Amino acid sequence: MPMRLWIVVILGLAFAAGPAEAQTVVTSAGPDSVSVTIYRDPNRGEGAISAQSPAGFALISEKRRITLPAGDAVIRFEGVAEGMAAISAVVTGLPGGVVQKNRDARLLSPAALVDGTLGKRVHLRRTDRATGKVREEDAIIRSTAANALVLETAAGVEGLRCSGLPETLSFNGLPPGLSAKPTLSVSTSSPAETTAEVTLTYLADGFDWNASYVAHLSPDGRTLNLFGWLTVANGDGAAFPDAHLLAVAGRLNRGSGADPLDESWVSPTLSLQCWPFEGYEAPENDGGWSGGSLLPPPSAPPMPMAMAMAENIVVSARRVAEQEDLGDLKLYRVPMPVDINPNGQKQVALLERKAIAFDSFYTARLDADGAVADWRPLTRMIRFANTVRSGAGLPLPSGKVAIFGSGPSESLLLAEESLRDHAVGEKVEIVAGQNAQLRLSQGRGKDESRRRLIVSNAAPVAAPIEIELAESEAGQLVAPSQRLHRREGKWLWKATVPANGSTQLDYGVRRAAR
Repeated sequence: MPMRLWIVVILGLAFAAGPAEAQTVVTSAGPDSVSVTIYRDPNRGEGAISAQSPAGFALISEKRRITLPAGDAVIRFEGVAEGMAAISAVVTGLPGGVVQKNRDARLLSPAALVDGTLGKRVHLRRTDRATGKVREEDAIIRSTAANALVLETAAGVEGLRCSGLPETLSFNGLPPGLSAKPTLSVSTSSPAETTAEVTLTYLADGFDWNASYVAHLSPDGRTLNLFGWLTVANGDGAAFPDAHLLAVAGRLNRGSGADPLDESWVSPTLSLQCWPFEGYEAPENDGGWSGGSLLPPPSAPPMPMAMAMAENIVVSARRVAEQEDLGDLKLYRVPMPVDINPNGQKQVALLERKAIAFDSFYTARLDADGAVADWRPLTRMIRFANTVRSGAGLPLPSGKVAIFGSGPSESLLLAEESLRDHAVGEKVEIVAGQNAQLRLSQGRGKDESRRRLIVSNAAPVAAPIEIELAESEAGQLVAPSQRLHRREGKWLWKATVPANGSTQLDYGVRRAAR
């Protein structure tokens, strides 16, 4: 029979005396409103968000209405983000200002509760092995959570759960220094009793965002509809209900340093172990003795983080984000309040443009002095100018883009590729899959110094091509049979391959003198 440890915490019955005891403690359980501005991970590039540990950060601004007594007081801001950088916290709206602040990093957990109650009396509720009846008794904790949880009862010293039957511990109070929620404490001195609207602003790690696009090509192949999603990741354990959500695009230079307000606190884990004693026979294959330890039965394998977070993705209505300039950066403001769930993702509409004029071409990138190569398919590219005239004309943050074409009765996926950041006025080129009907061969010409490229087209329509040829220090391209263009340091062969036909390019390679 599986055995569980039930730890019952009775909060608020006992608090330890300390330096703040002479001051009034005012607790703010949570914000009245919150704004979350998320910055992308600057080192992620065009990759996906880390599902387990988002590496961006957020600027969080909370408004709280707090009733202050006259004189000195300690204000506890409960429910702040776990990844809070306490040194960045700014509190405004206090009549007496902030005297000092402290990040309460020691969070309540079973192990921290045990360690904080070492040597103190607790209440033990257990089932008697002989009679099967439930009995209650007092016990004193004699070990830390890192070892077997040793209790001293009237019967002597024993390990918790070594009886093999369910046992429950009740604690008489919360040990000093433990917080049930991440908390920021500030000291203030108010000239009179008052109710103030206080704003708490701070940076927190563990957030990220990404853009993802859906492009639908029109049946005539001349225009596309582009819709963008803003995917927000919250890797923090804090929830932000009805939050005002903003996202910042662009590369922000953020320095890092030690945070003197964050204690070096590693949350301990609770280890329940027993030891064999004379006369006890270990049960076989029932979660019992293994190497002298009686460990909790293994739980079901955890759901992969990516799957768990995917289940929390929420798609909001198509009210697209409002774009604003923020210096050299771009700010996207979601027009309605949204719930940002802990350890989850959310999607909201980022942008939408219809009937963007584009053109298609087929391409390959080759070395001008490349070796003989068999036939290979060409890659289809979609290109449009990111201008108002073309139907676009808005910044496009980096992300994934899925391209759909019109099938006989439904839209079909053609390709899924990465898209880098594009500013207004730039040319946007997106890979849209390969075309097996357009194939390229690279081979020798009439002699060793000549090369020949042949492109064949098995489709019933003509196809534009743009083939890039890169030179090397060892050889330069000379005497092409068709006119070539220069683009970004490479030669560009632009041509139109007739339907059910082919075209070719001959050129020479001049070797560098040795």
